[in-house]
Amino acid sequence: MGKKFSLSGAVLKNAAYISMFIDHFFAVVFMAYIHWRGAQGLSIDLENDIYQIGRAVGRVAFILFAFMAVEGFCHTRSRIKYLLRLGVFAIISEIPFDLAIEGSLIEMSNQNVYFTLFLGVLALCIIRKLHGHPIVQFLGVALCCIAAAVLKTDYMFMGVMLIVVLYLCRKSFVCQVLVGSVTIYVGIVLLYIVRYWGFGFPITVFLESGLSEMYGLFAFVFIFFYNGQKGKQLPKACYYLFYPLHLLLLYGIKQWLF
Repeated sequence: MGKKFSLSGAVLKNAAYISMFIDHFFAVVFMAYIHWRGAQGLSIDLENDIYQIGRAVGRVAFILFAFMAVEGFCHTRSRIKYLLRLGVFAIISEIPFDLAIEGSLIEMSNQNVYFTLFLGVLALCIIRKLHGHPIVQFLGVALCCIAAAVLKTDYMFMGVMLIVVLYLCRKSFVCQVLVGSVTIYVGIVLLYIVRYWGFGFPITVFLESGLSEMYGLFAFVFIFFYNGQKGKQLPKACYYLFYPLHLLLLYGIKQWLF
């Protein structure tokens, strides 16, 4: 029996972009506001709570982007062109990302999410191309995860693994939710351990960091109602350009206000 209520790919994509904008607004503009209030000696307790809520809403974005990357991979007419677009916009978006998130023109400590999507889709290409060679497939995916960790892309190896998991479990929604949830939690804990272990945080801090990412599981509600249809979407260029342009906008707002 079909679902009485369903969502197209356009709805999922728009939801991902709205969630991402909210996340970045709080990470860039609202965080600058918190720092400004702190510098003025004003209380920031309420502002910190609001900030946490805003970032929690933003956790939905990457899961939806990972899911749509899988859909794009499965339905694109040219996987090479799909990879090329992701790679080109990863490069285009890096300076806007560094300005907005890191506050500098070039910062190598963190790379934008397009690099993660590129490596995730590259891993899917390896899986599809090397069908019947599981060991070589595993090594190829592992190299993509290592590349994400070395480059310090957004979500690093967890992001690549989530794309792979959503692809391998694409025929079962329950499998996507269960395996995807484990991948997100374990991946985020490992990511934080790798990134912040030298700061001497207790293991409970890393475990709590993993739990904070679980707000993103609300994305699976959207995915459950996905009807497999493309829907009425904006031109493809609008979606690709939105990422670097909205980062530049938020950076400009931050510089203007604070």
